[in-house]
Amino acid sequence: MAVGSFRPGYARGVHPASDSAPVRGRVAVVYNPIKVKVAKLRASVAAEERRSGWAESTWHETAASDDGRAAAQEAASTTPDVVLIVGGDGTLRVAAEVLHTTGIPMALLPVGTGNLFARNLRLPLNDIDLSVRTAFTGANRPIDIAFAELEAEGQPPSRHAFLVMAGVGLDASMAANTNARLKKRVGWLAYTDPIARSVFGNKQIDLSYRRDDEKRRSMAAHTVIVGNCGTLTANILLLPAAVPDDGILDAVAFRPRGGAGWTKIGYGLAFNRFFHRTAFGRFLALFLPTSRTLRYTTARRLELRFARPEEIQLDGDPFGLVTAATLTVLHHGLTLRAPSPS
Repeated sequence: MAVGSFRPGYARGVHPASDSAPVRGRVAVVYNPIKVKVAKLRASVAAEERRSGWAESTWHETAASDDGRAAAQEAASTTPDVVLIVGGDGTLRVAAEVLHTTGIPMALLPVGTGNLFARNLRLPLNDIDLSVRTAFTGANRPIDIAFAELEAEGQPPSRHAFLVMAGVGLDASMAANTNARLKKRVGWLAYTDPIARSVFGNKQIDLSYRRDDEKRRSMAAHTVIVGNCGTLTANILLLPAAVPDDGILDAVAFRPRGGAGWTKIGYGLAFNRFFHRTAFGRFLALFLPTSRTLRYTTARRLELRFARPEEIQLDGDPFGLVTAATLTVLHHGLTLRAPSPS
């Protein structure tokens, strides 16, 4: 088995989004009544129905005992022209898993804590009327959907969709050990405690990985994150080359050595946007050495196998301890209703 850290992956092609005006039809709304002002939402939907000449929408409330899957399945069974998902990244992830095989476009009204998917795709935030209008009049955009096949001791493999990121190490610890009530009250600040414990503990994960059909390699890392989107909360650019519709997954491994290593990671994340999003920054990056603490790669299929069971998260939802994870991407496997360019 070859030993090393992530190696550079694919060069990227251009996959332009397609947009076409939707025909008149009907919307199905999947919503959590606790997360949104239902009266205002219903009024906004009714106004768009009248304006667009669409049929009366169907409403599918999520249950406290369900992650939204039942409501999404019920919505899909009515064969609507678009499903409006009212929720955060977790609800969206489950809905995408249900809807991707149907071909039904999916619109989003973000009402979660992070709303990373909406932020990465620059969808309307905290605007009920604009989000509803997008569901009725927006343009269809094909995007990728990723899947994680998880293996756990004593359990059959399970397969789950994700749209933003999958992570082990610090990323999974944040998802698993953050107090839900505190997260609701103070948002990003709720992650301070799990971040501090993970950084000071500096636990290393021993793993092997395989990119597509290449040889399996081994490495040690503090955190591994695989994503279809690149930006975190607070506009931190974690995966600079990640594009949600290019058919490629991006991955990064955190490999700090002591406090100085964490300083380098902090520096790298703080300046990623400058070095990758500005012409001058890209020019300067040509003369800088490759970071050994942040190692990047890309793949269409990435197999991870851990020496010991490790926690994993998908789009912010914890999925417990796993011994292996195979991450794949379905190019243009999902249709998103996005604001029209006009």
